[in-house]
Amino acid sequence: MARIDTDLVWDWLSELPDPEIPAISLTDLGIIRDVEWQGDTLVVTVTPTYSGCPATSVIEMEIETALRARGVTALQLRRRIAPAWTTDWITPEGREKLRAYGIAPPIDGTAPDGRIRRLAGGNMAVPCPRCASTATERISQFGSTPCKASWRCTACLEPFDYFKCH
Repeated sequence: MARIDTDLVWDWLSELPDPEIPAISLTDLGIIRDVEWQGDTLVVTVTPTYSGCPATSVIEMEIETALRARGVTALQLRRRIAPAWTTDWITPEGREKLRAYGIAPPIDGTAPDGRIRRLAGGNMAVPCPRCASTATERISQFGSTPCKASWRCTACLEPFDYFKCH
């Protein structure tokens, strides 16, 4: 098989939605860490959002299915858990896709000067993805998936998820 350009593979992977949040791609989420040829084998390295993520097997199956459908015959998927995935790896486009989908993107890594800041508990001002108000409150640390917490906007009264994984 002729080697497919890795930039093209990255493009293909950018079309694959996250199974738990279909509005964001695997590349926007930042879990595809590397795409490279090792000899005649295409190696795709994936870092799950956390080591026990229940969607990891589905994600790997979707990657394999998509690449084999495009003619990749020699494929190896590698799961890398160190360094651990961080919300800082979500692309700016991915953050906007989360917001447009109704999920507040993570606060970390969004300081205007690029500094990574870690905020926790009651000190966080999570903007509502619907009205942008920071008059919000956490309802539960646990949301519809392990990566999200349940929040409510006290301005527009709408509930929303906050993407919380680190």
